[in-house]
Amino acid sequence: MGSYSVNIAEQAINTARLLAVDGVQAANSGHPGMPMGAAPMAHTLWGHYMRYNPQNPHWANRDRFVLSAGHGSMLQYAYLYLTGYNITIDDLKKFRQLGSKTAGHPEYGLLDGIEVTTGPLGQGFVNGVGMAIAQKHQAARFNKPGFELFNYHIYAICSDGDMMEGITSEAASLAGHLQLGNIIYFYDDNHISIEGDTAVTFSEDVTKRFQAYHWHVQEVADGNDLGALSDAVHKALQETDRPSLIKVRTHIGYGSPNKVDTAGVHGSPLGADEIKLVKQRFGFDPEVSFAVPEDVFNYYREAGDKGALLEKEWDALFTSYKKQYPELAATYLEESKGQLPAEWTLDLPEFEPVKGGIATRKASGKVLNAIAAGLPGLLGGSADLSPSTDTHLDKYSSFAANDRLGRNFHFGIREHAMGAILNGMALTPGTIPYGATFLIFSEYMRPPIRLAAIMKIRPIFVFTHDSIGLGEDGTTHQPIEQLISLRSIPNLLVIRPADANETAQAWRVAIQHTTGPVVIVLTRQNLPVLDQQRYTKATSLEKGAYVLSEAHATPELILIATGSEVQLAIQAQEKLKEEGIAARVVSMPSWELFEKQDAAYKESVLPKSIRRRVSIEAGSTLGWLKYTTEDGDAMGIDTFGESAPAEALYKHFGLTVEEVVRRSKALKK
Repeated sequence: MGSYSVNIAEQAINTARLLAVDGVQAANSGHPGMPMGAAPMAHTLWGHYMRYNPQNPHWANRDRFVLSAGHGSMLQYAYLYLTGYNITIDDLKKFRQLGSKTAGHPEYGLLDGIEVTTGPLGQGFVNGVGMAIAQKHQAARFNKPGFELFNYHIYAICSDGDMMEGITSEAASLAGHLQLGNIIYFYDDNHISIEGDTAVTFSEDVTKRFQAYHWHVQEVADGNDLGALSDAVHKALQETDRPSLIKVRTHIGYGSPNKVDTAGVHGSPLGADEIKLVKQRFGFDPEVSFAVPEDVFNYYREAGDKGALLEKEWDALFTSYKKQYPELAATYLEESKGQLPAEWTLDLPEFEPVKGGIATRKASGKVLNAIAAGLPGLLGGSADLSPSTDTHLDKYSSFAANDRLGRNFHFGIREHAMGAILNGMALTPGTIPYGATFLIFSEYMRPPIRLAAIMKIRPIFVFTHDSIGLGEDGTTHQPIEQLISLRSIPNLLVIRPADANETAQAWRVAIQHTTGPVVIVLTRQNLPVLDQQRYTKATSLEKGAYVLSEAHATPELILIATGSEVQLAIQAQEKLKEEGIAARVVSMPSWELFEKQDAAYKESVLPKSIRRRVSIEAGSTLGWLKYTTEDGDAMGIDTFGESAPAEALYKHFGLTVEEVVRRSKALKK
């Protein structure tokens, strides 16, 4: 790159270090130590090996970079600025300030070049595994001889903390099993965490551990040895059958005379006096902040400009591809823009009442298999529970090391990793990923669910066995507080359908939803298929709540229910009618969808004039006061469950038709 002095690389790395140091100091908050030690790794990637184009950050075949050690965010911001992304020096100066693009940890959507929101340790590591899976599947679908459209790699910088988190172990095991050779991760082995030397808690041999996971592992003894770093990346690129981990011994706070290799430099600014010493050591003016020498600026901008040429070559390849494979090209372009195939909803099944009813998990399985052919980007699986969650696509194979076209995923008993892998997959345009487990185990997945909501991406989480209706497994497996817990997450769409037809509509809404994650909550036990000739069509599920069955006269009472408890409301309505009480039944599968409706629609479903209301849900009653009002009653369960047959449990907890009638009649008129 250009005709620069032999020391330009060292000067360039030190420039990035000092931008990070100055950004943290300006904010009086942040983590300067990690960028100071890890800058040579970032330089090796951004300056030499990664394929990226700052002029088009969303180029389809770009390499993905994940800063799993998200606390070192100023390192990534520095390199985005230096290589030419849409970030200014003023953005660096506004690090961690209100409204800034440069948030405390990298946030997807705030700034081009940030591939995923990281910060909670381990999540970025696992997101990268999801990205790698999606790349392998995408390549298997679209690559043809002479047209290797998708061959990008997933790079990451990970920390000691990432290595300690359990989610990393889950995902590393799966990545090795799947032979994801498109993963190249740097492990920033600096021996320091918040409490001091990692030796107080962390003495395992990480190299042997990852070798046992079937990873290709290399060690670099000196994190400042650019030749060794480059050689390690080169060797990792030659390894196509195993994910690669490059363990690099670094020194946190490198360049700081008094704070190097200490916990004090991990999460606190260096201080003005120490910064002056660092700048003097690196040959920079100690009185100048955010300095970027012109030759360094030009050096990195040339590195960034190379990506535009790479994309131009790719565009020419794709132009030829379109001529030879027009249908595949059209499919790719449609999916990459987030467009769904025309008329895919025509494949949605309609269910007729059947003797004994049908569990909504079973109905969900029928829906998935009905729509799979029309939605080739739909793929997913479960945490070793597909026979119980009914999420297997019967006409398709399983994704494996020897079958990248497979659409069924076996995540193993790794719920936490499954959630974060789904997030990585969802960040690949055209991919509609879903993952399933029991509702109680949503607790293991809460961090990635929350991060998906923050990023406004759309993985679909399928949670079955949604209540005490699962029966004898007892308190450990019966969800009580999980529904309200999930509903409390901003930007998460939770849907609990009442029957098979609402389940079909839940899938329609989930697939058409593009601004955040979706949770579909399903029963283990059979439920009646509501007579759609008598009751409002289930398509009204898209509004969150609707009048399922109107009262025989002017309603004086409203019964509001979700999921399996809607049948109790319907039966109670008949009993109340016999006693001359006119009750309206409202099915409310989604609070979030209902809250998006205008005031007129909400009033039409839950008129303010009808104060007598009863909510019925086999879970925590927390939050229902919003809809029942102070004159109403919330029926539910505010203790843990019991081990017994489902029928006995519903009776024990007072979730019966008789109890709905009694409590409805007890309300003040």
